Amino acid sequence: MEYLLGKASKYDITNHYGLTIVPADTLINDDYLELMRKHRIDLDSIILDLENYNGDIHPKILQQTVNRSKDLFDTIKISRKIPLIEIRKEILPIVQQTSENANVFKLFEAVRAKDDYTYEHNIGVGVLSTLIGRWIDLSELELSTLTLAATLHDVGKVKIPIEVLNKPGKLTKEEYQLVKQHTIFGYELLKETTGLSSRVALVALQHHEREDGQGYPFGLKKDKIDLFSSIVAVADIFHAMSSKRPYHEPIPFYEIINQMRIGKFGELNPYIVSVFIDNIMKHLIGEKVVLTDGSFGEVVYLNPHCLEKPLVKVDDHFWDLSRERDIQIKEVVIV
Repeated sequence: MEYLLGKASKYDITNHYGLTIVPADTLINDDYLELMRKHRIDLDSIILDLENYNGDIHPKILQQTVNRSKDLFDTIKISRKIPLIEIRKEILPIVQQTSENANVFKLFEAVRAKDDYTYEHNIGVGVLSTLIGRWIDLSELELSTLTLAATLHDVGKVKIPIEVLNKPGKLTKEEYQLVKQHTIFGYELLKETTGLSSRVALVALQHHEREDGQGYPFGLKKDKIDLFSSIVAVADIFHAMSSKRPYHEPIPFYEIINQMRIGKFGELNPYIVSVFIDNIMKHLIGEKVVLTDGSFGEVVYLNPHCLEKPLVKVDDHFWDLSRERDIQIKEVVIV
């Protein structure tokens, strides 16, 4: 029955008395497998969606993955051990397969944190990092390592008090210094985990380092920062800025792109930033957008000299955003 792990039930699975054991669209995990064993479910008599999850984004499955991630992180708080088998079986397949969705803006909206930032962020950064990894043509082995590293990049936060992580106001100097320690805590947890690539621990340690040496915890520069750490840094910033957090609402699309391009969040790897932004903008053709003046339009042409400022059709008019100082793309509308 283990081959069902990571799959979704196509219909309700009921026992011999007609009681629903596994609701439709439920992600099959170890708990559900055990439940089906206890109820002696005959797998040959039910219909499961056994095809590989094809990247279509199902909100319920994503939410179940977030909830399962939260459960697993809670066990880490207590045991100080990484449940690697469970993470690889139950979390990573959905993270990797979600990253395959052809509509990147639908993907962005699906993984945007809205309610439970800490755990939604883990999944979101995992998906976005994997997406970047595909765009730079990583091998399947490298991609698998990157997905795991990105999903666990903030695991050190299990040692930070939740009231500090979710504080709505500005952190005190002491609180900020404590939060910064999550990189060290994560590294220490991961480096002791058997069967884990050393690069996974390195990403937990380095994802807040910046190429100009202004990051933390060690102020590393350029070639001292692992490529995977640079990828996760870009995904981490984009997801954090586009999500609702205890101390800010999502930042407008154009502002995130502009600030990442100019290094507002610290000096990021320029190659990774370019790959990320250029690929995002290339997917913008044909998308419906809301402009900063409140009008609705459709992106019809990209300016090759400034991809962030495309030509937008609003009703019967065309706005060349490269010539408009006060009008930008506020958000992409997901239909």
